[in-house]
Amino acid sequence: MTDTDDEGTDADRLTYAETGVDIEASEDATAALLEAFGSDLTTEYAGLIDIGDRYLALATDGVGTKLMVAEAIEDFSTIGIDCIAMNVNDLVAAGVEPVAFVDYLAIDEPDDDLTNEIGEGLAVGLEESGMTLLGGETAVMPDVINGFDLAGTCAGLAAKDEILSGETQVGDVLVGFASNGVHSNGLTLAREAVTRNHEYTDPFPHDADRSIGEELLRPTRLYTDLLEPMREHGVHAAAHVTGGGWTNLLRMGEYEYVIDDPLPAQPIFEFIQEEGNVTDEEMHRTFNMGTGFAVALPEDRAEDLVADTDGQVIGHVEDGDSVEIRGLSLS
Repeated sequence: MTDTDDEGTDADRLTYAETGVDIEASEDATAALLEAFGSDLTTEYAGLIDIGDRYLALATDGVGTKLMVAEAIEDFSTIGIDCIAMNVNDLVAAGVEPVAFVDYLAIDEPDDDLTNEIGEGLAVGLEESGMTLLGGETAVMPDVINGFDLAGTCAGLAAKDEILSGETQVGDVLVGFASNGVHSNGLTLAREAVTRNHEYTDPFPHDADRSIGEELLRPTRLYTDLLEPMREHGVHAAAHVTGGGWTNLLRMGEYEYVIDDPLPAQPIFEFIQEEGNVTDEEMHRTFNMGTGFAVALPEDRAEDLVADTDGQVIGHVEDGDSVEIRGLSLS
């Protein structure tokens, strides 16, 4: 990545918090909400309900301000995939097979073209993840919504011995799986950065056949194909690299995650960093930087997992409490 620490001025430099999204404050608020309910069947990525010999798991999420990019270039064909993927990938990180989905679309006025395109994306996501759409809700609320918002809830099932322990071990190997670009996190920072000097319809400098908006809208990759290999090869824990960027690996346990061979970051990240004068640390705390999913497993099982998937060994686990990547120490 481009080292911006000595370039530009502090006044020019963007951070996620300064654009309106404070990850630490958001996590504190979520923790307070869960504490109020006192649930002890909540993993890092999904809530679990004991139904006898299995767990019923639930996860809920939306597309976020990526919707504003879709509105700007009037392309809503992929955001349904994002809505599915952001939920499904959380279940996969818990070791749960997604089975059903419901969506919620809030809109300021009815728009058949918009809802049709969103539906097409949802259908693609459902097919790729092997789920059934049980229903949904479209709420027309002009006094509340300016534009639209899309979110959903995903239900999954897992045998009790299939739930990932969620705890890595010292000596574990880390295997990473490529992202498809920005996915659906960090868009508030990304939008602020790229629109400083450009329009979404401008050609993307690294690929003149695509616009900047089209590059930002690349849909979130679905990782459901990893469930079976993860179980077969004894994965201890997994991380869906979303809000909070690489600090998500700390959700696998308090260890030091040494990333000595990271997957390459796609050109869109370099573009965001340069346009927003964003530091390397802020980029890695906000974005997936080329890796959308990571798992920890015993060293003697790692190569077999890599052989069965498109994953790559990216590092290992040591004693400590940080993520060490590209000369950065994140905690």
